[in-house]
Amino acid sequence: MSKKALLEQPAALPATADGKAAPARRRPRNLWFTFGPFAVFLALFALVAVLRPAFLTGGGMAILAVQAATILLVALGQAMVLHVGSIDLSNAAIVIFAAIVLAQTLGPLGVLAPVVTLAVVALIGAANGFFVAFGQIPSFALTLGTLGILQAASLVISNATTVYATANGQLLAPLFGTALVGLPMAFWVGVVLAVGLWAFLRFTRAGEGMTAVGLNETGALFSGLRTRWFKVVAFALSGLLAGVAGMLVIAQAGAASSFGLGSDLLLPGIAAAIVGGTAITGGITNPINIVFGALTVALVPIGAAAVGVTPQAQSLVYGLVIIAAVALTMGRGHNEVVK
Repeated sequence: MSKKALLEQPAALPATADGKAAPARRRPRNLWFTFGPFAVFLALFALVAVLRPAFLTGGGMAILAVQAATILLVALGQAMVLHVGSIDLSNAAIVIFAAIVLAQTLGPLGVLAPVVTLAVVALIGAANGFFVAFGQIPSFALTLGTLGILQAASLVISNATTVYATANGQLLAPLFGTALVGLPMAFWVGVVLAVGLWAFLRFTRAGEGMTAVGLNETGALFSGLRTRWFKVVAFALSGLLAGVAGMLVIAQAGAASSFGLGSDLLLPGIAAAIVGGTAITGGITNPINIVFGALTVALVPIGAAAVGVTPQAQSLVYGLVIIAAVALTMGRGHNEVVK
């Protein structure tokens, strides 16, 4: 079934007084999904440029890209899960787990270590999706449990200490040691993956199936789509992208720990996905816009500092950003119930 048809087909049509089904109502569209993410980034960037002119001339864009690279990958994974109407609270914990596994295996396995790490975390993501889809466990509860399990596993395999990548570090060095147009390759990796995911959602059967599940899961099921497996795919992609983010952690810091770099990515990742125009109700995602969402979230601390907000209040700023973004992305009708 096409995306247009699913937009027009409700999950269940209410009956009128004469017993007939009421006509379907088209889901309202919002310009936010097309122009909002870039506009928000541009406005915040202009604010920072005016208040802190040195940001433009002192390598600020390169620093911003470094900070946004890992957030972007986590946000892209989160967006894939939001796209099918679920949420993944474990993908930031997967980042840390992947970074620790990679740090420990990079020496003995060399070039195979990233491949093994990505395979492991993709399977973890797929397992999340399997239990959500086939076990009928709410994604919020399931992934919250997975978060706890992975945090414990990270502590155990790292002996509750920092794990250093002592060998073959040169394999990942180009990610932050090489620049293109003044921005690190790590950021461009995220951009390329965003473009690839955009093409995946738009031009492949699996991508169209994920969109169908997010827009109208009941309608997709009645159309004969294997809706459960599309959820598994979404969570597997979230795990895979979190694994790539874990690679960036090692490339940037050369070490990993359960309390170090990357341990605070959950809230920024969700914020970047939503600011990037991903509808929390599912079915509407533009991965390319999430690039601007990640840049915006990475720019928030700089913008907050420019207007005098203390570092201790950054979580408050993130929270306000999420609330404002959700308010803009929600489609509301007079007879709709918001849960």
